[in-house]
Amino acid sequence: MEQELREPPVLPGEATREEVRIGWLRQQLARLRKRLPLRRRLVGGAAHGLMSASAALIAYVPTQALNLREGFWSAITAIAVVQTEFRATRTMARDQFLGAATGGLIGLAVLSTVGQDLVAYAVAVILSLTACWLLNVASAGRLAGITATIILLVPHTGTAQHMFGSRLLEVGWGVSVAIAVGWVATRMMRHPEDGD
Repeated sequence: MEQELREPPVLPGEATREEVRIGWLRQQLARLRKRLPLRRRLVGGAAHGLMSASAALIAYVPTQALNLREGFWSAITAIAVVQTEFRATRTMARDQFLGAATGGLIGLAVLSTVGQDLVAYAVAVILSLTACWLLNVASAGRLAGITATIILLVPHTGTAQHMFGSRLLEVGWGVSVAIAVGWVATRMMRHPEDGD
């Protein structure tokens, strides 16, 4: 047990001390979560499910009233972003929006300069992930690649620019709703002894 709690050493040429420490802390947190009693896991899972469903519905319903055909992207984004900790929700929100914007812009640029084929698609994904790394938001890379995939591979009516604009609007709305729901949930779950 004591060995599990000891931080691993930082070896030259590997990750920074901060990266190693964060990875170690994530492992410890995951290990502790697995040891939670069944009742605590049930309550935590239900709370996260309630937050996710609330965010998804709040994000989706207005898109239907506005006759947006693909409003489900707002609901998907809200579910992907909302976390039980508000700080994690903000980080996920940033990643989702930057990833969508980066992948969409690069997908559009590749589409308009090279055209639409599998080589162009692969180039767009590579450039999208590389751009996220260069912008120091590597965690946004997955969504950047997914958005480039949507721009270059998903059949759509209208222009690619319209698809990008719609996607960015839907992701932005889903992110905004998730942040609001996460903020409200955090305030509601705060214990009186925590203070403000």
